[in-house]
Amino acid sequence: MSNTNINKSLELLAPAGDMEKLKTAVRFGADAVYFGGEMFSLRAGAGNFSIDEIKEAMDWLHENNARGYMTVNIYPHNGDIGPLKDYLVKIRDIPIDAFLVSDPGVMTLIKELIPGAEIHLSTQANTTNYLTAKFWAAQGCKRIVCAREMSLEELKIMRRELPDDIEIEAFVHGAMCISYSGRCLLSNFMAGRDANKGACTHPCRWKYALVEEQRPGEYYPIEEDSRGSYILNSRDLCMIDKIPDLAEAGVYSLKIEGRMKSMYYVATVVSAYRAAIDAYLADPDSYVFDKAWFEELCKASHREFTHGFYYNKPTDKDQNYLTSEYIRDYSFVGLVRETDPASGLTTVEQRNKFGVGDTVEIFGPRTPYYEEVIKEMYNEEGESVESAPHPQQILRIRFDRTPEEGFIIRKKKMQ
Repeated sequence: MSNTNINKSLELLAPAGDMEKLKTAVRFGADAVYFGGEMFSLRAGAGNFSIDEIKEAMDWLHENNARGYMTVNIYPHNGDIGPLKDYLVKIRDIPIDAFLVSDPGVMTLIKELIPGAEIHLSTQANTTNYLTAKFWAAQGCKRIVCAREMSLEELKIMRRELPDDIEIEAFVHGAMCISYSGRCLLSNFMAGRDANKGACTHPCRWKYALVEEQRPGEYYPIEEDSRGSYILNSRDLCMIDKIPDLAEAGVYSLKIEGRMKSMYYVATVVSAYRAAIDAYLADPDSYVFDKAWFEELCKASHREFTHGFYYNKPTDKDQNYLTSEYIRDYSFVGLVRETDPASGLTTVEQRNKFGVGDTVEIFGPRTPYYEEVIKEMYNEEGESVESAPHPQQILRIRFDRTPEEGFIIRKKKMQ
C-alpha cells in the first residue's frame, strides 16, 4: 500500500460525442477521451461511434499519442446479453485502451471475450469507499472512477488504501445529476426513457408546480421569486481552481463531463484545464491559480458553478433555484478550415451568424485568444459578402493575424 500521492502526472480526460469532438479534445490538450459505441453506452443521445468509426478513432488517437476509453456502462437486462456478446466479438480486435464498465456481468463478459482488456470501473457503480474500491481492484479493475458524492478527504483515504498500480479518476467539470451517482428513475417514470440505459430526458431541469390531491387541474406555483423554482436543478461542477487539491488527494485522471456538449464546449473547457494543469505540473510548489483560466471556460455555455461534494455536502448554495437556463455569453461563429499564404485569405466554416465589422475572438490549441475585427470576407464564388447567415457556409476571410487550421472563432453576444 502507498501513503503518498502516486500521480505520475495528471491525465486530462475529455468527452468525445463524435469524431469531430474527439479530435478537437486531443488537439486542444486532452491526454485521453472517453466515447460510446452505438449500443450499450449511457449517453445514447450523443453522436456515438459506429464500429468502423471506433477503429478510425483508435488509430487516430494512437497516432497522436492519446488514449481512448470506451463506455459500456449500461445496466443490461436479460434481453441485452445476447446482443452485447455479439457486439463485443465485433470490436474485440480494435486496440481500445480501456472499457468503462459498471455492471459485474458486463465486466465478466468483456474479460471472457477480450482477454487482457483494461477495465475502468464507471462512476455508475457508486464506489464511495476504499473497501469497495479494493474489491473491484481484486476483480481486475485498473482504475476506479469515483462516485461524485466523495469528498477530497475520502479520496485521500482511498488512495492510501489502494495498491499503487490502481488509478483513481474523478469528475472535475460539468453537469451534476440530482440523483445518487446519476442513477435516476425520473426519466423512465415520466417519459419512458431509461437514464440507466442511456436515454435520459433530464427531467430534473423541467419546471414544476404543486397539485393538491382534492383539486386536480389546479396548479400552484412553487416560487422563490417571480421566475419560479427549479428545486432539482444543480449547479455545474467546476474544480479548475483546485487542481493542487485534486493532485494531492491522489486523483490521477481529471474527467470532464459532456459527451452531448458541442465541439466548441469541448475545445474551450479542455483548453482552460490544460493551461491550469500544465502550470501546476511545471512547478507545483510555486503554482498560482490564474483567474484568466476560469474566465476562459466561462465562455462556453454553463450554469453557475459549485465544488460539488469535494469539500462538504452540497447545500442550498449549490442549487440554482431561479432558472434551468444555461449562461451563454459567447457564440461559436466559425472554424478555421484552411489557410492560403499566397492570397492571405483564410477559409472558415460558419457555425453561427457573423458579419463584416464584428469583433471576434480567435483561439487555438495552447494559444490564448486574441481579437480581430472582420474587415472583408468572400463566399465560395469569390464574391464580397457582408454577413454569413447560412449554416456551415464556407467563407474566405482576410485577417491581420492569420489563424491556424482548427482554430476557433467566437463572438461575444450583445447584452
